[in-house]
Amino acid sequence: MPVPIPKRIQQTAWLAVTALATLTGCRTPLVSPEQRQAASTKWAAELAAFDAQDTAHPPAPGATLFVGSSSFRLWHDLPQAFPDRHIINRGFGGSQMHELLALADRLVWRYAPREILVYEGDNDIAAGKSPEQFLLEFKTFVRETHRRLPHAHIYFVSIKPSPARQHLWPLAQRANEQVRNLAASDPRLTYIDIATPMLDPQGRPRPELFVSDRLHLNRQGYALWADRIRQALDRHRNPEPRNPD
Repeated sequence: MPVPIPKRIQQTAWLAVTALATLTGCRTPLVSPEQRQAASTKWAAELAAFDAQDTAHPPAPGATLFVGSSSFRLWHDLPQAFPDRHIINRGFGGSQMHELLALADRLVWRYAPREILVYEGDNDIAAGKSPEQFLLEFKTFVRETHRRLPHAHIYFVSIKPSPARQHLWPLAQRANEQVRNLAASDPRLTYIDIATPMLDPQGRPRPELFVSDRLHLNRQGYALWADRIRQALDRHRNPEPRNPD
């Protein structure tokens, strides 16, 4: 079980991290002011709610951050699924990768997390973005995050197959494979395959894992995700010893 951190110490640490982020200019140079403004306006209500949460309960650095679209936002028992970690959930609606990139200074870097789990790509592909464009944006996010947080480990939770978007699955598979290849060359990046166990023997999305909209997960679906993600986090925290040559 995690050791509770006194609130006054959390507040002091939070103020220090936020001040450092401001002083170092934690903003992505590859995001235009127009893109940043558009994202800030679109997600103003969500950002205000996150700021209010941070003021009421300042998060301590070194947490495990979940950030991305609605599959994270709707994971209401996320802290209970990972009781041995300090969890911050910054899932925001139907977000896309370029919006996470535009808002990363407010949603990622300011928290100085130890572990960052990203779920994006589902809405990107549905909006017509190519797998190659998605990969470019994700690579930029990884590079900029590691420039500011060199000791943070990033986990990409693979784009899920769903009955509602089954026609887009070949494109999502291609995006997943490209991120998997990227992770193979970066020791600070891990690809978590939640997609394979969500398919039936015929390669179709398993409907029993979804709520009635056939897009978002039910309790059984989230239980599957929790198991796969927990395995990946534990492997990184407790890597298997290598055999001597």
